[in-house]
Amino acid sequence: MAATPVPVERHRQHLSTLSDAELVPLAKMGEEPAIRAIIQRHNQRLFRTARAVIRSDWEAEDIVQAAYVKAFTNLATFRGEAELSTWLTRITLNEALGRVRSRKNTTGLEEIDMQTTSPGGEVLQFPSSLSATDPETELSRSQARHFLEHAVDDLPDDFRAVFVLRDVEGMSTDETASYLGIKPETAKTRLHRARKMMRQSIEKQLSGAFSALFPFDGARCAAMADRVIVTLRQTP
Repeated sequence: MAATPVPVERHRQHLSTLSDAELVPLAKMGEEPAIRAIIQRHNQRLFRTARAVIRSDWEAEDIVQAAYVKAFTNLATFRGEAELSTWLTRITLNEALGRVRSRKNTTGLEEIDMQTTSPGGEVLQFPSSLSATDPETELSRSQARHFLEHAVDDLPDDFRAVFVLRDVEGMSTDETASYLGIKPETAKTRLHRARKMMRQSIEKQLSGAFSALFPFDGARCAAMADRVIVTLRQTP
């Protein structure tokens, strides 16, 4: 993409503070800082979207890269009738689903009637990067994140896509249904089933772990014995 010369002072702007609507015209002119700002702003959502379809980190990254290339080479066609995030997400979903279809013929899960009406439930928050903490806390967060990621990966494809868009990305039911090309009622059904599967998966994995809670063995146990004996020796 050939960059068009722009005034130097424009490059001094804090692009991260600009809205997507302000960044798009700059990106259309080939201004790389604006393109970089758009990419950094939308990376997480697009990666999670691709990862929900393709259960592979490296392939999800490849899909997101391909989606960005497709988006920026066709940016002139973006008229702003939808949000930029919506446009990018649809391109990413199409890229991911296209790769799935190219590998094998798949048929979507048949729509199931809601057996019960569920109020929704809580949104599952994945551990996020907060302020720096001690290594032990960071390790616990990492283990929890991997634990949840494995549970999500075990969901059937259609359920996993709905779960990630609704409970991880926080999209509305209508947005999720629109992205996936399904009815809102189908999205609700699949989310209800996905949450149930997640609970069952987590309960199954945790069922044998309670006996290991609050361990007090090894060096800690030995140190306690040492301290007690020292105290006893000093007692008249």
